[in-house]
Amino acid sequence: MYAVVDVAGSQYKVQEGDHIRVSRLSSEAGEKLTFDNVLLIGGEETRIGTPQVEGAAVEASVLGHGRASKVIVFKMKRRKGYRRRNGHRQGYTELQINKISA
Repeated sequence: MYAVVDVAGSQYKVQEGDHIRVSRLSSEAGEKLTFDNVLLIGGEETRIGTPQVEGAAVEASVLGHGRASKVIVFKMKRRKGYRRRNGHRQGYTELQINKISA
């Protein structure tokens, strides 16, 4: 069984036992979270929500927080002497999907 769940404004296709990285959440490591915003449940019988599947939930536990690898943002305008270099590291939260309940 799999589900498509909306977490922090992004949609993820998850199965039980999966490890996913989502945008940083304000919860501690080891904490259990429940996501009620389930958009689709698939498997033997597919249920599509309008916009959410009624009574469905995804339970996950927080494994930890981290920061992704650096992305370099470089801007340049030719012949003008304009060059800007900037780096960015996006914070993330790693989740383990424990249970999908329909």
